Amino acid sequence: MIREPDNYYLNQSEPNKGCLLALRNIILEQDKDITETQKYGMPCFCYKKKMFCYLWTDKNTHEPYILMVEGKHLDHPKLEAGSRSRMKIFRVDPNKDLPIKTIKSILKQALDL
Repeated sequence: MIREPDNYYLNQSEPNKGCLLALRNIILEQDKDITETQKYGMPCFCYKKKMFCYLWTDKNTHEPYILMVEGKHLDHPKLEAGSRSRMKIFRVDPNKDLPIKTIKSILKQALDL
């Protein structure tokens, strides 16, 4: 049976599909208490039942990014607040190797909150 979040990934075209699936695996492997659901049509990851981050694509560039729910509490040079007061995003270039160390560092900082 295909779960709702799976449809989101299956409906993406490459290279975004592979990139988003890799990001999903990186997020889920950070802690056994991270679960995946879908909110607002996008994959949402919860940590101990609290919203933690989302995966989404930029409306203009169509490039994937990780949206950190409590981004305002995270201090990382690669995180962008933009016009958001609470959340920050980490952009990912789907045509390059994923910066896994950076991603894990941001996720660990968020899990430690």
